[in-house]
Amino acid sequence: MEVLDKLLFGFGVALSPANFMYCLVGVFIGTIVGVLPGLGCMNAVAILIPMTFGMNPTAAMIMLAGIYYGAMYGGSTTAILINTPGEAPAIMTTLDGYQMALQGRAGPALGIAAFGSFIAGTFATVMLMVLAKPLVKVALSFGPTEYFSMLILALCTLGGLMGESVIKGLLMAAFGIFLGTMGIDPVTGVERFTFGKPELMDGIGFLPVAIGLFAIAEVLLTAEVEIMRPVVEKVKGLLPSLKDWLDSKFAIARGTVIGFLIGCMPGGGATLASVVSYLMEKKFSKHPEKFGRGAIEGVAGPESANNAASGGAMVPLLTLGIPSTGVSAVLLGALMLYGLRPGPLLFEKNPDLVWGLIASLYI
Repeated sequence: MEVLDKLLFGFGVALSPANFMYCLVGVFIGTIVGVLPGLGCMNAVAILIPMTFGMNPTAAMIMLAGIYYGAMYGGSTTAILINTPGEAPAIMTTLDGYQMALQGRAGPALGIAAFGSFIAGTFATVMLMVLAKPLVKVALSFGPTEYFSMLILALCTLGGLMGESVIKGLLMAAFGIFLGTMGIDPVTGVERFTFGKPELMDGIGFLPVAIGLFAIAEVLLTAEVEIMRPVVEKVKGLLPSLKDWLDSKFAIARGTVIGFLIGCMPGGGATLASVVSYLMEKKFSKHPEKFGRGAIEGVAGPESANNAASGGAMVPLLTLGIPSTGVSAVLLGALMLYGLRPGPLLFEKNPDLVWGLIASLYI
């Protein structure tokens, strides 16, 4: 009952005219950012923080969180329609979402992405409200052994993405690891593979690589066509059919749980959640050969996972002040700029901000 009382108090804060407007503005901006390939949610939040300096901290955090949530959904639109992920977590959606668009089923793909995002986002917010402190204890129990095991697991998951040519898959994995080593070593502070270029000292971002691999390839393929025709002339049938729901129900459920748990872990994030969800669906499917050819489960699972992960990222951020993703790190910086210290005392000293923010996530 205490939690429900605090949630009702939070809705009173979030539904005030000013905060409600900022919530809508944030989600609108976030969706636009998600649709635009290359900008990135983290960049958008960081750019807009100076605009919030004169605002009430509660209203500012509601707007910034709205941008975060909106971007997680918006990235699926271009991933499905033009094979270009607007956000890095939408990469896995391109594999089957774009194939569905080519088959004239862009509407159901966009629809199941929206419904899956809504279900996963709502579940993540409920879990944030009820299980925040217990789940943070689990995340804090991770030490060097657990992180090493996670890296080994990440490398092992490559086996599910290599396709027919193992050699090509291993070569691309090695090239990806090489790109990941560029920049300044976080332990020794030594420059690695920067070739004297100051621009490479921060390393190579994941999103530019993803945009380069998917968007540039699509542009070059389109350039080969003499007469350009849109893949999707008209999107129709946005409501998934009963068969689509039956095919997607377990994918949404699994993606939601996987996304939330990975989102709570420091170093997890929505991109990892969507990859793990896609591989899980491919493993559990009775027809794994359909994946990559327009399986709706390949859209429902990753989209649910990346939205649940954004809710999970709020758990360590609000309760311990530990950012688990790049965006939550920017939100942490914003809280500190507003003179607030994230952690257990935030719930006691600033209940209007915490519960107003949680209520805004429902909205």
